[in-house]
This record gives sequence, structure tokens and C-alpha cells, in this order.
Amino acid sequence: MDSELQIALIGAGIAAVVLVVGYNKWQERRHRREAERAFKSEHRDVLLEPREEPAEGERREPGIGAAEDEPRRFSEAPMKRSTPELPRLLDARADCVIRLETIEALEVGRVWAIQAEQLAGLGKPVYWFGFNDAENVWQPLGPDSSGACHWFCAALQLVNRQGSIGETDFMRFSGGVQRVADALMSLPPALPPRGETLRNATELDRFCADVDVQIGINVVSREGQFEGRAIHAVAEKHGLRLGADGAYHMVDGEHSVFTVANLESGRFSPESLKGLVTRGLTLVIDVPRVSNGGAAFDRMMKMATTLAGELGGDVVDDNRAPFGAEAATIIRNQIGQFQSRMADHDIPAGSPLALRLFSL
Repeated sequence: MDSELQIALIGAGIAAVVLVVGYNKWQERRHRREAERAFKSEHRDVLLEPREEPAEGERREPGIGAAEDEPRRFSEAPMKRSTPELPRLLDARADCVIRLETIEALEVGRVWAIQAEQLAGLGKPVYWFGFNDAENVWQPLGPDSSGACHWFCAALQLVNRQGSIGETDFMRFSGGVQRVADALMSLPPALPPRGETLRNATELDRFCADVDVQIGINVVSREGQFEGRAIHAVAEKHGLRLGADGAYHMVDGEHSVFTVANLESGRFSPESLKGLVTRGLTLVIDVPRVSNGGAAFDRMMKMATTLAGELGGDVVDDNRAPFGAEAATIIRNQIGQFQSRMADHDIPAGSPLALRLFSL
């Protein structure tokens, strides 16, 4: 009897456990179906839908509904001003360039005064520019410059007729500009690499030395000497201007085409010409500094013939041999070859870059 009761109780307990497990499984399945129905709702999710653009010419009015739920799109304004290109006067091959950017616009007069103190005594020309934001252009700075700028540019010319810069020049320039930046509390400037800059300067100087040619012819007196007053009268008559360097210049625009100097050591000046006498004159064309060397040479030869005729002299070379048409043709061809090499190197003769490189 007891054993039958125990068996009945065990069976009832097992049945109860099965019922509880089954009920839990049913509840779990029911909740899962409800969750799936919720996710499959017909409500639109505008954040996940592609945005419909209005048709061309259609105006989209603000309203209530899905349009208000569309995400707003904003364009971020750049926080940093873009770096301006190099000033036109400068050339990356011929100049060591450092740009400075300041948070607030600074008076250019203050910048000029600080740089003049820090960069005094350099052996090569130094150029400063300020960027005019309103006109979007670099403007050269000088002691009388005015206005305020965010961007400044300093440039050390690498080469002139005295040679190329050395390590001392580079260190003085880069260190001086760094001190200017510190004084202005500008953003840290990007300094050019020392080794690369010096190598570029050496290579450019070597090329310039190869094409740095001056051609001269002479007009010597048949009677032994020319008088200064007669030289001055003929020179002015034919458009020659007496320059501060003690030579007469044939000027085309702002640039000298050729010069007429004293064959002897003395220089011409308004005071010395009154009592000056000389055995002759020397006419010189500076090949890298004239844009059309052949035409400039022809003008110089014509002037030499004119001076010889009116002063009583002969046109000769450095050996005092007569300078004829054959010699003129040879020299004209040589001038063309030198200027072609310059053009191939992208430094045209007579260009602003050539005038800077072939200067003292």
C-alpha cells in the first residue's frame, strides 16, 4: 500500500515539473513573437531612409511630419586658413622661404622693425611680404609699409654674383626668422631643410657662373684722346644716360641694354667730365640681364659706330684689332647660345629672376 502511494506521489511530482517547464517555454515563445511584431512595425524610421531631394525648381516648404524629422546637415567651416602660394617675385629654386602665420592680424610696421633687428648683416638680399586678405595678394614690406596681416613671408636669396649662401648665412637667416616668430607669438614656422637648401644653392650658383658672360667692344681715339665734354654731348644726343655707377646707359624701359664706360680707370661724373680726357670708351652688354641678346648687341654695335664717327675713333676688340662684321656674327651667335641655355633652365635672360641672380 505504501509503495503504491509513493509511486503515485512520484508520478504527480514529475507531471508538475513537466507542466512548469512547458509553461515557461510557452511564455518565452509568446514574448519572442511580440518582440518580432514590434520590430516589424509599419512606422517609418526616417533616420534610416534615404533623403528625397526636391525636384529641380521645386521649393520645399517647412512643415509638420516626416520632413521635420529629417536630420539637419551642417557644413563645417575650416578652422585653419589655407597657406598662400609663394609671392610672384620669389622662386623656390632661388630663395630660402619661411612663412609665418599669426592668430591675430599684426601691424606690418612692427614686423618690419623686429626683422630688421634680427636679420641685419646678412650677405644676401632678404625680402619680406605681408598677405593682403582683402585683395588676396602678397605685398612687399618696407620701412614705410602700413596695414595689418595674418600671414608673413621671409625669403633669403640663395645666389647672386658674389656666390651662393653658406651654412653661416642659412643659420643666421633661419634662426633670425625663428626669433621674429617668437617675438610675434606666431604659430611655429616650418623651417626649410639645411642640407637640401645649401645643395640647391651650390648647384644654382654653378649654373649661373657658366652663363655669366659680358661682351665688350672698344672705341679708341685716332688722335690719342677724347675730351669729356665731347663724350657727354654725343652721349646725350643719342639717348645715353649717365648713371650713378659712372657709366652711360642705353635704357629700355627700366632696364639697361648696354653701357658706355671709360676705357681707362676713371669713372664719368658731371664734375669730372669738364676736364676729363681718355684714350677711349668701352661698350658692354651684360648677356644674362637683357631679354633679347642678339637685338641688344646690334644696338650696341650701331652705337659704337656712331660714337667712333662723331668723336673721331675706331671700333676695335680688346687686342686693338678692328672689329668687323665677321667678328660681330660670331659674338651674336655666342650670345644666342648662352641665352638658350638660360631659357632651357627656365631662367630667361632679362627676366626678374635673372636680374636678381645676376646682380651684386
